[in-house]
Amino acid sequence: MKQHIADLIQDAIDALKAAGEFDADLVAKIQIDNTKDKQHGDFACNVALTLAKVARRKPRDIAQLICSHLPASASVTKTQIAGPGFINFFISQDATQAIIGKVLEEGEKFGRNNSGAGHKVQVEFVSANPTGPLHVGHGRGAAYGASVSNLLEASGYEVEREYYVNDAGRQMNILAASVWLRYLQQAGEDIVFPSNGYQGAYVKDIAEQLHQSAGDRLKHSATQVMANLHADGPEGDKEKHIDDLIARAKDLLGESDYWLVFDAGLDSIRDDIKQDLHGFGVDYQHWFSERSLDQDDQINRAIKKLQEQEHVYEDGGALWFRSTAFGDDKDRVVKRDNGQTTYFASDIAYHLNKFERGMDTVINVWGADHHGYITRVKAALEALGIDPKRLVVKLVQFAILYRGEERVQMSTRSGSFVTLRELREEVGKDASRFFYVTRKSEQHMDFDLELAKTESKDNPVYYIQYAHARICTLINRLAQENMAWDSAMGLKQLEKLKEAAEITLMQQIALYPEVLANAASNHEPHQIAHYLKDLAGNFHSYYNAHRMVIDDVPLRNARMCLCMAARQVMANGLDLLGVDAPEHM
Repeated sequence: MKQHIADLIQDAIDALKAAGEFDADLVAKIQIDNTKDKQHGDFACNVALTLAKVARRKPRDIAQLICSHLPASASVTKTQIAGPGFINFFISQDATQAIIGKVLEEGEKFGRNNSGAGHKVQVEFVSANPTGPLHVGHGRGAAYGASVSNLLEASGYEVEREYYVNDAGRQMNILAASVWLRYLQQAGEDIVFPSNGYQGAYVKDIAEQLHQSAGDRLKHSATQVMANLHADGPEGDKEKHIDDLIARAKDLLGESDYWLVFDAGLDSIRDDIKQDLHGFGVDYQHWFSERSLDQDDQINRAIKKLQEQEHVYEDGGALWFRSTAFGDDKDRVVKRDNGQTTYFASDIAYHLNKFERGMDTVINVWGADHHGYITRVKAALEALGIDPKRLVVKLVQFAILYRGEERVQMSTRSGSFVTLRELREEVGKDASRFFYVTRKSEQHMDFDLELAKTESKDNPVYYIQYAHARICTLINRLAQENMAWDSAMGLKQLEKLKEAAEITLMQQIALYPEVLANAASNHEPHQIAHYLKDLAGNFHSYYNAHRMVIDDVPLRNARMCLCMAARQVMANGLDLLGVDAPEHM
């Protein structure tokens, strides 16, 4: 309807140009908004105010000219000029009711559009280091990234969901050392576990499985392992101590067995993450290994490309990327003086790889603590000849979990954290997914654990699901009363839907395609969450005020058509957020 009104206004402006009222080269920016107060119409446009300067007329005079030249439309019953020059549009009852038939005809496709057709987008999200189970902090990124992916697909984009597996670097070596030391304890060695190792019980489980499969073949004496190491903290240096243990593990095990231990930890945790996310309703098309970048020499190739463009220089034996030339606050090392490439160099190679795979746009969902990293990555892309605007970074604040008044502390290294799996088991997948996307991703969020478990209207996901289930049970109630719903008859009797609550509900349903389009283009799934809550609220008000199971057959069928249209939109919206639409509660 907004597009229809915009077309009417453009036709009027074109007619005014032809009549010499406006200059032939005048360009109007036409924006149609929903009115807050329906007494002032259904839609409003401020085009007269925006044209005042270029048209050299008063806004109200322009509004009057436009209204007098609007083509006739069966959908618009009247127009009204308000305030300094706003044009209000009143929509006919037939046009309002037409949305019901459209929803019932299109079903699951209602609201979808093809604005992104032919555009390939990669959404990379979660990508937590495979050093431990996912915790509730990762859950928000998972829910957000998955919902954004769904929204983009619903807008016609070709979407690839990707998880970047950080299976290289120091943290993974610390995990490998931790697994091996726990393995040695399983094998009967009296090993003092390092303060900087991974403490969680999951490390012991991995070590136990390793011991069962490898026996004592990987065993070395505690004396050999602990000899001549830097002292551990707090008296010594815990960082040097763990680095010594990593070096000792590599030396005593040899390359082949070290990678056996390394992969035992990696494979177990990565597989657990996959299963955990699947249970959360999140699946990926691609799990990308960071190690593959080095194995395929992609990191050195990316550095060489930068060197060829003279964006890399040598200083102190290290290679530096001249990122200050692209807006960064300082230049960045890509290869250290010992010949080792940096994590940033890996990131450059990874992003080059993404675009070389044919992505038109790449969306990275990062934790808010990565804010300072955006400029340097975009700088590298620009230096490589890739438009940095093609990389979109969405920052996600960690959700803070509370049990009553007590905040739950989370630390992967210490092993003291609430896992995403534990959250799902306690409050359910649906409540978790929905709560995570009720606010903008960059906004701080407290996760109210008790509210998420409440079966009341204060719990938004329960409130919406209950509305959906309520409508589903109407079909059973009709059967129990030896009544039926005839949708074809109901669609012919929509003029009977005259109650204020019915009109409000129809108008709310009609907003869904616009909300979906805006949510997708702005990467804001919270718009869908808020819309669904409002839609459920309107339905509950309607349901509580008016009976559906009635003897008046035409009115009953019309009301059931309205209810079933509302049900379909609720189901469509919940699906985009990864939330089930139950038929019974």
